[in-house]
Amino acid sequence: MNVADRLAELGLTLPPVTAPVAAYVPAVVTGNLVYTSGQLPFVDGALEATGKVGAEVSADDAKRFARQCALNALAAADSAIGSLDRVTRVVKVVGFVASAPDFTGQPGVINGASELLGEVFGASGQHARSAVGVAVLPLDSPVEVEVVLEFA
Repeated sequence: MNVADRLAELGLTLPPVTAPVAAYVPAVVTGNLVYTSGQLPFVDGALEATGKVGAEVSADDAKRFARQCALNALAAADSAIGSLDRVTRVVKVVGFVASAPDFTGQPGVINGASELLGEVFGASGQHARSAVGVAVLPLDSPVEVEVVLEFA
């Protein structure tokens, strides 16, 4: 099954690649790896929410936003390599969570991205990961996710 069919099974489609908000490109290819820039939870060009997780944003909502970030990262990767069918494995996910001072659930939030990648790529979606709490993210986004994919 190809990735587009798998996404359709999951009720998802790749969104358009969001234009960078600063001086960078959405994804870079080197060798057989594609690195995405950090992706925010944009839907139709707008953030789904702003604020700190554990304060203005619930952990459950942030997990859903991390899932959207991963979908946006897949769109960026697809635009760089021509087809997600070329992906042979998800190598690394780095997730940032804009956290209220007492919020410690960053791993659960970033599971939204990790779980999506597992649903899309199966065993090849298992990856190394970091989930980091930060004071603030660009545009006051609650989450940001970047991925590294290997492809053939």
